[in-house]
Amino acid sequence: MAAPAAPPASRPTEDTQVSLDARPSARADAYQQSPERPSVDAGGTAQQRSSGTRRPPRVRKARLRLVRVDPWSVMKSAFLLSVALGIALFVAVAVLWSVLDAAGVFESVSELVLDFTQSSTSEGININDYVALSRVLGFTTLIGVVNVVLITALATLGAFLYNLSASLLGGLELTLAEDD
Repeated sequence: MAAPAAPPASRPTEDTQVSLDARPSARADAYQQSPERPSVDAGGTAQQRSSGTRRPPRVRKARLRLVRVDPWSVMKSAFLLSVALGIALFVAVAVLWSVLDAAGVFESVSELVLDFTQSSTSEGININDYVALSRVLGFTTLIGVVNVVLITALATLGAFLYNLSASLLGGLELTLAEDD
């Protein structure tokens, strides 16, 4: 009785799109050096390769799928970004208020409103009571804190919703390319 023949060696199955684009072929390895670069012979002298054609640059591509976003990382990133935006808002309002005050805008508007609202029985409305720097910056701080809470909560909720939809639909498909 003859011994059973060994099964043929199987090659691992690969995604042909990724494997063809991600790995250089043997022919591409032979032409790794560009025609403009000189090659060095055994004596150490440089020789210019003369080639009439220039090969186009290779582009390696990889197709990836984003199937999960870590909600904790999204929450931390959204929190830091919203705090930075809150600080920028605070500084921008302080600078804008200072410029408007230096230009005399608040005094002009206050006089105009006072002229319209003043009568023989009423003293009128003084706008400077409402647009003082401390009051404006306090209101800006309140808005900044509310924005930090809302942006952090909405970004985290968005991460949870993305993970839910990605589990049902497969996530985002990305194609990344690298030029050689």
